[in-house]
Amino acid sequence: MGEQGRHTAREGAFRHRGAELAYEDTGRGPLAVYAHGGFAGRAAEDAMGLFDWSPVVAAGRRLVRYDARGHGRSTGEPVDADYTYPRLADDLLALLDHLGATGPVDAMGASMGCGTVLHAAVRAPRRFSRLVLLVPPTAWATREEYAGRNREAARTVAREGAAAWRAARAGAPRPAVAAGVPDVPPTPAERLLPSVLRGLAMSDLPPPEELAALDVPALVLAWAGDPGHPLSTAGALARLLHADLHVSRTPSYVRTWGRRVARYLSLPRPEHPGPDGRNPACHP
Repeated sequence: MGEQGRHTAREGAFRHRGAELAYEDTGRGPLAVYAHGGFAGRAAEDAMGLFDWSPVVAAGRRLVRYDARGHGRSTGEPVDADYTYPRLADDLLALLDHLGATGPVDAMGASMGCGTVLHAAVRAPRRFSRLVLLVPPTAWATREEYAGRNREAARTVAREGAAAWRAARAGAPRPAVAAGVPDVPPTPAERLLPSVLRGLAMSDLPPPEELAALDVPALVLAWAGDPGHPLSTAGALARLLHADLHVSRTPSYVRTWGRRVARYLSLPRPEHPGPDGRNPACHP
């Protein structure tokens, strides 16, 4: 969003690993960062109208939303590995460095952004105070079927162009939660799409044992009826992270997520993790 409530967004950008990554910085207060879903971007998500983050800013947060590498207004190169979750996590951690975040911050991520946030948190848990994981993507046992579809989509774009892939996507069934939501075109440039698709096909969430060892409070927000974001992943994450799980079945309920997230982030901030990365407040 160009404006979150009464707060005007400040546009920024920084260079990292050969790309210029664009972001917007809104509000004042403790820092929260948001990573969007695959093929989207800030403007695309705003056009879809599902997520409204203005309550987060109104609750006294400094909210930074950024366009992932190769998406939206951020640049990228046709390098498959650049679009894997671990490499996207590199970009998120570099954003925190650019913003001068010396203490732990709250991080929110949807779909691809969920994978990005989890990989960053597993790698650097002391940089995060809370996680909000929206529509977690296919993972582990369910991932290969999704990965195969992405590899085939990459071949379609390479052979026939992005228009053919978009036409196939437009004809696919949509979950009930997406009823009435505009179908926004993917934001990566056509020359990048095959690499984005293959990078996502190469990706998975961190292994369950690594997530079970992650001691950062989390909230999981999921929706029903979407094979690409199955409730099996959301439920497994909630169990592994000892997180609250909320499931939406209608677009109107999804549009309340901003208020729910604002309430969650307004809870007392967890104590800084100890030297071993574990939160002493959770371990008497």
